[in-house]
Amino acid sequence: MTKTDTPRGERAGRDGPGDSGVPDGRATGRRRARVRRALAPLATPAPWRRGRVLAGSALLLGLVMLGHGWLTDFGGLGSLVETFLPWSALGVLVLLAAALWRRSASAVVALLLPALVWAGLFGGLLGDRSRAGGDLTVVSHNVGAENADPAGTARALAASGADLLALQELTGEAEPVYEKALAEAYPHHTVRGTVGLWSRLPLSGTRTVDVAMQGMAGPLAAHLTPEERAATPRALRTTVATERGPLVVYVAHLGSVRVNPRAGFSTDQRDEGARSLARAVAAERGARVVLLGDLNGTTDDRAFAPLTSRLRSVQDAAGDGFGFSWPAAFPVARIDQVLVRGVEPVGAWLLARTGSDHLPVAARIGW
Repeated sequence: MTKTDTPRGERAGRDGPGDSGVPDGRATGRRRARVRRALAPLATPAPWRRGRVLAGSALLLGLVMLGHGWLTDFGGLGSLVETFLPWSALGVLVLLAAALWRRSASAVVALLLPALVWAGLFGGLLGDRSRAGGDLTVVSHNVGAENADPAGTARALAASGADLLALQELTGEAEPVYEKALAEAYPHHTVRGTVGLWSRLPLSGTRTVDVAMQGMAGPLAAHLTPEERAATPRALRTTVATERGPLVVYVAHLGSVRVNPRAGFSTDQRDEGARSLARAVAAERGARVVLLGDLNGTTDDRAFAPLTSRLRSVQDAAGDGFGFSWPAAFPVARIDQVLVRGVEPVGAWLLARTGSDHLPVAARIGW
């Protein structure tokens, strides 16, 4: 019997490296070898022993972020940490750079804890959460007692097209300037002490709200006599008549946070003001409520839990990013707030810098 040779083309088709897309065995082996060489250093103890201090620091950072609510508030420590908690991401990045430089596998793995905690706390605030629509635009601005151009600030705020303008830190000298500059666009306004509301819509039932101020400090105090510092109101409540029914509006400027060598991060006066304001809101019978103002604290701060348990932050619900508003030259915290109840947050954003050390904050709400 004569042996029949297999045609060369068929043999090549069966055994060749390109048949049926099957990878060449030698190429696969080379890839596996490269992976083994890349992972080989991790198989030795050295990368896991290096950077133990970095690994410990990463775990400590993660635990502080995770358990910030259990931190003591002695000397204002808890409030201080919570105010700047979003900036803990910088700590993660610095530690990551150090871990890579030290080639520390243990530190890189330990950094997973703070990275995941930060993502859980603040990942939802990244990006623009606003939507179309809305019925009313509001703006809140601490205009600054040292503002050298109140007329220019008034023009900039009016140009925003807002229906309501809530101003804080009004001085006796600047108030008439705002009244004159805003009169045409905002025919209705009310002022109590150092806070005021300018409105395109009618206002009624305005009254002062006690926010437990036992005096004033800072730039505003320089414009007041000692008697005025103790008695000048810092918050008001009024009712805005809208086409959709009454809207209760609070305008507030809580006490400043102070740092001094003996008391540390002093928040007592602000915290008491937050509690007083929360009691007023809790007793409010109006279905729709908006709180506008410089609260001298962020909504992450435990001091504002009595307020944030009853009111929603428009920035958190429908803002663009974190919306840091202070200081205007390099904002690191959002201490100027728009909080609501009974209305829908539609959007929140920052306005351009004025002559103040705060940025104006704007929000759109709907029914």
